Amino acid sequence: MKLGIVGLPNVGKSTLFNSLTKAGAESANYPFCTIDPNVGVVAVPDFRLGLLADLYASRKVTPAVIEFVDIAGLVKGASKGEGLGNQFLANIREVDAVVHVVRCFENENIIHVDGSIDPLRDIETINLELIFSDLEILERRIAKTARSAFNDKALAKEVETLKSVKAWLEDGNLAITYEAADEDEEAFLHSLNLLTGKPVIFAANVSEEELADDGASNPFVSKVRELASGQGSEVFVICAQIEQEIAELEEDEKKMFLEDLGLSESGLDKLIGASYRLLGLISFLTSGEQETRAWTIKKGTKAPAAAGKIHSDFERGFIRAEVVNYQALLDAGSYAAAREKGLVGLEGKDYVVKDGDVILFRFNV
Repeated sequence: MKLGIVGLPNVGKSTLFNSLTKAGAESANYPFCTIDPNVGVVAVPDFRLGLLADLYASRKVTPAVIEFVDIAGLVKGASKGEGLGNQFLANIREVDAVVHVVRCFENENIIHVDGSIDPLRDIETINLELIFSDLEILERRIAKTARSAFNDKALAKEVETLKSVKAWLEDGNLAITYEAADEDEEAFLHSLNLLTGKPVIFAANVSEEELADDGASNPFVSKVRELASGQGSEVFVICAQIEQEIAELEEDEKKMFLEDLGLSESGLDKLIGASYRLLGLISFLTSGEQETRAWTIKKGTKAPAAAGKIHSDFERGFIRAEVVNYQALLDAGSYAAAREKGLVGLEGKDYVVKDGDVILFRFNV
């Protein structure tokens, strides 16, 4: 999974990226300190892995990972070359979802490019730049496709769709809110990789004092939540500065620090939860003496496709999946004991994999 972090300059974007990835992207109180997109890979915390690894005495533990791309701060006119221009917008096209950091805290020592705190205005600024960039893509695609569409019904239909989406964006709407006529049109729209077609997670950056109540007392956060609910987006509340402090602590210190702040989870945990919900993702597990590992798949994935995540041969030669829930396996004490108790299911090609399934795939190629 790949997430792109965007936001206006000085909203806490690079500070958040630093804390999430410990990659040390430069953050400073001026725009464009992130000159190149910074990339960091973060392990997805999963307590189940340690428990299974202990059960099997696994030599290696491999968690699922998320790749974060920190995109340079955008400003009004970025799509037309203002600031650092739209070269950074291209980096967002490759991500699965956009994490949009919005400033919901007052601090006279940290300047705001527009002179005041207004997260809805900031969101609109970013959205407009993404829309303008998408319109350029659509215009070029229409011009190119229209030349070949005279005697081709399929291409003519594509042009019709492209023009319809273009009109939708010109009215200030996002591509993700455009209703496709059918599955074919939806697949075609997905292939365009439009920036405004990406799912969005809003990171509401608040002060330390407002973190414990999850931003409930912050009117800016309420506005962001209201906006997000109308477009099917996720929202999580963070204090980027606190996240940076948490990132420098050892695991046991981290837990104590969070408890002292009245928090049950870190910003990274919140973000991972939000991204899995938004993208409809789950994890299945494999475990043995060699390795215990988490594999990320879409909800609704059937056993052969899940096997293909491990190796294409597993999918091609799929015979069956031996499946047991991780908790049932732990309670039984061993795989053999779980099988004796009838807890291990023998599943075929139509089995839909569930979150927390521990699976042994049988295949033949």
